[in-house]
Amino acid sequence: MSEFSAFFDNSVLFWSLISCLLAQFLKIIFNFFSTGNIRLGIMFETGGMPSSHSALITGVTSGIGLELGFDNPIFALAVAVSLIVMYDASGVRKSAGIQAKEINKLTKKLDPKSELNLKETLGHTKSEVIVGSFLGPLITLPGIFFIGSPLTIFDLIIN
Repeated sequence: MSEFSAFFDNSVLFWSLISCLLAQFLKIIFNFFSTGNIRLGIMFETGGMPSSHSALITGVTSGIGLELGFDNPIFALAVAVSLIVMYDASGVRKSAGIQAKEINKLTKKLDPKSELNLKETLGHTKSEVIVGSFLGPLITLPGIFFIGSPLTIFDLIIN
């Protein structure tokens, strides 16, 4: 199998990316129910319900566990990286968003003509991270177990 086709045979990567994309799509729905507005552009923004970073990293982690075994040291490493990513999403990036909001207020107060406007929705609340962290394995594990890799899907379509 060539390197190119091997890339498309990676079910862990494929289903984890699907869970990430689904999380981004779900942001439209959650935003609609919380604000009453349909904003398609929210798919391309950071922050919001659910956390796509959490969905992606927990999807990869659970997929690694399924493929290599939950007792494998690589799975342990994936769990550690997942915890760091989720902590960052709800801690460091959330704090940076709060700081951006205060800087924006201060800038407008000091110079009302200022065009500086920092992005304020950088991180996630704990619940956004938790929902994302459940979404990853919820999509990835059944995808790997029941369907497999993109090459398997392609095979099913053409045969």
